[in-house]
Amino acid sequence: MTERLRWGILATGGIAHAFTHDLKLNGFTVQAVGSRSQESADAFAAEFDIPTAHPSYDALAADPEVDVVYVSTPHPLHATSARMVLEAGKHVLVEKPFTVNAREAQELADLAAERGLLVLEAMWTRYLPHMARIRQIIADGTLGDVRTLIADHTQKLSDDPAHRINALELGGGALLDLGIYPVSFAWDLFGAPQTIQSTATFKATGADAQIANLFGYDGGRVASLLSASDTLGPNTAAVLGTLARIEIDRVWYTPTSFRVVAADGTVIEEYRSEVTGRGMHFQAEALERLVSEGNLRGDLLPIDETVAIMGTLDAIREQIGLRYPGE
Repeated sequence: MTERLRWGILATGGIAHAFTHDLKLNGFTVQAVGSRSQESADAFAAEFDIPTAHPSYDALAADPEVDVVYVSTPHPLHATSARMVLEAGKHVLVEKPFTVNAREAQELADLAAERGLLVLEAMWTRYLPHMARIRQIIADGTLGDVRTLIADHTQKLSDDPAHRINALELGGGALLDLGIYPVSFAWDLFGAPQTIQSTATFKATGADAQIANLFGYDGGRVASLLSASDTLGPNTAAVLGTLARIEIDRVWYTPTSFRVVAADGTVIEEYRSEVTGRGMHFQAEALERLVSEGNLRGDLLPIDETVAIMGTLDAIREQIGLRYPGE
């Protein structure tokens, strides 16, 4: 990589703060921020010492000093925001879930390919060092035949009907906000599920409060995944093989520790993450590397896999009867 890309931050919510903090902490160039108001953009720029603050998303997308834009608008606006950035000729990193459905995801993938640009889903967990080590352990055959993934992402979030997590018009609910993590993990390990069995409970707003998924794969492999926005669980994960298992500690989708345990109970390896910040910068490192290499498809999370994962979420929603306004 010869030089760092110049980042623009589109929207100024909590996840944008976390991402930008990690970018600045790890030496990335954050050139501009765009918000729906000048006041919000100015406050964000002052907090992170960003040179340019734009009073609109359009102005950020048009900024000639920006090379790549991170999109963190509410879920239903991901596709519109990312399309605007791509049409302005810039690479884009789109906060998960990538879009609301697979149709929108495919449209973005097609547009990026047409424009010769890179579009990536900001599934930051995929790029964390402990996940890289887990993939290597599995590839080395340490676990034997990998049979099972068990993972939960469960939180006790707001019960306020007006809160984003409970608002269907904002793509609220456990699936898109929380369930995307274990679903993406299952894809990372096993690829596309052959069978999907899903069940859910709902809040009065119609948003899904709890969703359990059982994915089936060839050879009898399974993934058992639970997500909830109204109950706080262990937020751990386990990968089970015929020779050993990996026990990933709380919180498994963030920098954390894990151990590899043999079938007889012997601990083969213990791993502890040592990460500067929250670890959200690793996905930005990957994007900059891919651009430098001219790889517009992606590697750890190729764009076609992101589209297919959105298709899996669509299939889950069809089973549980969940639709978002405007679909």
